[in-house]
Amino acid sequence: MASLEQRRAQDAWDKSANYTKEHAKFAKGLPALIMNSGLMQVLAFCHEKGDTYEKVASDLRRWLNLRFNRVDRDPGFETFMQTLMQASPQTYQAITAEAFAWLKWLRQMAVARQA
Repeated sequence: MASLEQRRAQDAWDKSANYTKEHAKFAKGLPALIMNSGLMQVLAFCHEKGDTYEKVASDLRRWLNLRFNRVDRDPGFETFMQTLMQASPQTYQAITAEAFAWLKWLRQMAVARQA
């Protein structure tokens, strides 16, 4: 059985397979954006920007949905935002922490695939 870190790494590797340099660049800066603005604000920003930003956000939502709901699909922007808005502070913090843990892998894997 793979560890949680191995599953994060594998998922990030798989998701970054079709990323362009623009995706990799955005993925690299995403943790700092979340740290400065918050998860919901950044997801709203990605949704509004579309294309590259929304692709990375969709991959993040899919991972978080798998980890917290055991469903391997992107629930979509509106559904995910409603879930976050209704989450307890502890759950919201856990989701944000998991986002950072997965993004740590994504930012490395996406850049490595572009090298």
